[in-house]
Amino acid sequence: MRHVQRSQILDRARYERTRSFSQTAVLEIKRKRRVHVGDCLTFLFENTTTIWYQIQEMIRAERIDREPDILHELATYNALLGGRGQLGCCLLIEIDDPVMRDRRLKEWRALPAYVYMRCEGGATVRPTVDPAQIDERRISAVQYLKFHLDDWRPISVGCDLPGLIAETTLSREQRDALNDDLRAAESINATVSATVSVGTGTQRVAVVHQERHDNFRRER
Repeated sequence: MRHVQRSQILDRARYERTRSFSQTAVLEIKRKRRVHVGDCLTFLFENTTTIWYQIQEMIRAERIDREPDILHELATYNALLGGRGQLGCCLLIEIDDPVMRDRRLKEWRALPAYVYMRCEGGATVRPTVDPAQIDERRISAVQYLKFHLDDWRPISVGCDLPGLIAETTLSREQRDALNDDLRAAESINATVSATVSVGTGTQRVAVVHQERHDNFRRER
């Protein structure tokens, strides 16, 4: 996936003037890349535009102006994007009750190893996982995954952890969106849209995903 470039980042004043339009456009892009699996798993597939938006939102929220800090945000969020033949994904474990959520995050420590994408031709692809999101006792409610698909094209997303078995068949709209992202990642001349554009460190990214309910929580 083409990384967001420094030249695409708007200063805070300019971004504020276009933010309303940016949000509308990006949330529609996100909608096509959001996949719910079972009752409490949501997969949010990222592309260049969604990462651009998150960087801009973080710069706005944290009032970031210093060049080294902006570059740090770029590096942090670009790292979430998949490379050639890959899809980068944020997996949210959505359990409203805090006691139950804490219990499940301990019980489901092995969860990232049990999620998958099923592809045309029958291949099942497991993701690589950010180890910083798992400790000796529990996992984070936000997991960062990369699915290495190469030439495979996904048709469903699922989980086969005992007690949490579920699979969601991708809609045609979702398949087209993810295939577009894979083609963009494969193309040397991929065009990066900079009409709309969040960050610092994986743990901080996780906090943003958990707190921004309007962007990342299940639509009711």
